[in-house]
Formats: sequence, structure tokens, C-alpha cells
Amino acid sequence: MRLVVGRIGRAQGIRGEVTVEVRTDAPEERFSPGAVLLLSGRAGLPASITVEGHRWQNARLILAVEGIADRTAAETLRGAILEADVDLTEAGEDEFHDLALVGLSVRESDGTVLGSISEVLHLPGQDVLAVARSDGAELLVPFVRQIVPEVDIAGGFVVVELPDGLAELS
Repeated sequence: MRLVVGRIGRAQGIRGEVTVEVRTDAPEERFSPGAVLLLSGRAGLPASITVEGHRWQNARLILAVEGIADRTAAETLRGAILEADVDLTEAGEDEFHDLALVGLSVRESDGTVLGSISEVLHLPGQDVLAVARSDGAELLVPFVRQIVPEVDIAGGFVVVELPDGLAELS
């Protein structure tokens, strides 16, 4: 799946570097040297670019792209959307991409279907799964191992063990 990881801004300096509006929570990984990023958003752009390197200037990401050696060439990329081709099933242990979770069926351990995940909320205290129930109500489930002991992306479901009273709060 293609995920948007940034948007190219103006040229930076005279060596062909560009500023990037970062739209990923893993910029060190997405913009590492050798990474291939897909371009979209404007006609006449190359299909992809290869990252030569990056650096941070204050809170702004400055990106060097292979084959872009001057300011004029860098300006041709301005406004392009940067996308990464990501396998949503690949993540570390107990790590999941939000898009891989959205749409999964939510079941209790006895098999009762509660609904499906409509959104993953990243709150200051913890992550929360927003579950759209069949009656139109929304159930908010803390995304912690004690309450969500099983996540089966391939099977299309998560198992929850709700504490007493949590389902009635929705």
C-alpha cells in the first residue's frame, strides 16, 4: 500500500536540496539514504526519486535527491507528494499500522462480534480503538494487551476482553 510520507516544499540553497513537509512518524526510516519514494500530485514528475541524504535544519527536513544537483532542478519537484510503498503487515512485535487495523472485526473471547474498528486514536495516555457498533454507537477500547490480547491482521479480527461496564459506557 502507498502511504503519504511528505510533501516537497521549496528548494533549499544552491546544491539541489529541497525542504520537506514531513507526514510520517518515522522520518529517519522513510528518508534514509537509498530509500525510493514515489512522486504524485503533479503532471510531468518522474515516477520516483532516490534519497541521497537528509538533514534537519531547526524543525525542517532538508532532503538531497539523487540526480538533482542545482536549485533549478530542485524547484521542478516543488509541491510533489512523496509516497512510500509499505507492507502494512510488516511491523515489529506488538506494533501495527493504523491502516492495517481499521476495518478489522472486533470480537469478544466468546466469539460475540461487537463491531469493527473505525479509527485508531493516539491519545496522550494510550492508544484507543474506536469501534463502530452495528447499532450506530461507538465503543472506545484502550489498545493495551490486557484488553486486546489478540490481533489477527490476516484473519481480519481482534479479540477483546472488556472490563465490566466498559461496553455500557458507549
